[in-house]
Amino acid sequence: MRLRSPPAGLRFRPHLPRRTIRVRLALSYWGAFVVSGAVLLAVTVALWQGVSTTTVHVPGSGAGGAPLGAAQPRGVTTVHGSDLAQLLIVAGIALVIMAIVSIGFGWLVAGRFLQPVRTITAAARRISATSLHERLNLAGPDDDLKELADTFDELLARLERSFQSERSFVANASHELRTPLTTMRVWLDVAAAKPGPQPPQLSTLAGRLRHELDHLDVLLDSFLTLARTQQGPAGDQATLSLDGIASAAIGRQAGAIGDLALRLDHTRCPQAWVTGSTTLLSRMVGNVIDNAVRHNEPGGWIRVSTDASGSLARIVVQNGGPVLSPADVSVLAQPFRRPGAERTGSDKGTGLGLCIVESIASAHGGTLDLSARADGGLRVTIALPLAVAAPAGVPA
Repeated sequence: MRLRSPPAGLRFRPHLPRRTIRVRLALSYWGAFVVSGAVLLAVTVALWQGVSTTTVHVPGSGAGGAPLGAAQPRGVTTVHGSDLAQLLIVAGIALVIMAIVSIGFGWLVAGRFLQPVRTITAAARRISATSLHERLNLAGPDDDLKELADTFDELLARLERSFQSERSFVANASHELRTPLTTMRVWLDVAAAKPGPQPPQLSTLAGRLRHELDHLDVLLDSFLTLARTQQGPAGDQATLSLDGIASAAIGRQAGAIGDLALRLDHTRCPQAWVTGSTTLLSRMVGNVIDNAVRHNEPGGWIRVSTDASGSLARIVVQNGGPVLSPADVSVLAQPFRRPGAERTGSDKGTGLGLCIVESIASAHGGTLDLSARADGGLRVTIALPLAVAAPAGVPA
């Protein structure tokens, strides 16, 4: 049987190392040294040949030397040719040795000059929206790299002011809006409490207004939580069990789970401990459980599981429901977005639930992953850094 060659796209291609600027600089130093060494060797050989041509002295016959045409001049020329060959060999060996030394020296020099660039890169990876207060404060001579670092610090300062202004506005606006909402609720209760029969339209309007006011209260509370997660670590830091947080969240949803006759499966992992804000982590897990209940179907199911592996603790919440496309899932963590709609326009939450979950997870050094299930529903995975140790007195 004749074997066919694989397609061009599937042929083996050797994996070449990434050509970083340090590698390019080291190779440039090495190439410059080799070229200059080769030029120096060529000039030395040329000069040596010129000397060997002009210094051959043939003694005259009057001094007792050999006459012209004797073998002695040829012997002198042979000696000079042997010296030239030895010179080429020694110079070539020296050039090879120095070329090897120069590549290492070039690597060290390139690393020394690129150290500020590595500092800037590491800082750019480390700094996030919750750590914009950090600065490089790069020390050293006033050169191009120092100017780049100072420009980066100025950019961080502008970003910090912008983020702080945005967070302050959200928090202050949310607080200020609570007062008129409370006033509206009070006047509504006063109007509804007047004696005497009331028209049915008034009772219906009062009910709808109360519902909208409750929705606005929840929305403002979500805004405040979102602003709080973006302001840095909270003060109520503790080491918490993901199992305990999930159990408490399930308990708060027991009534809704019973009303929809949902089947609940909770798989526990006693080793899943995390460190963070008690309030924010409880809100994070509560939002995910609430989302799984709200967007479920009567008689459906919910699976909650926790696990710990490596340096991460995870909680996975799955629920049944309609089939979602990848495009639908990609917008779920964005504010006020739902599958198939640009804005919420729904009674199922405020449209900020998963956005708050992602913000809280990010503030605690974790990640949020959303994926659609093939047979319908959603799978939500939250990964957080595993706590170094469980609290004292708790079995491992």
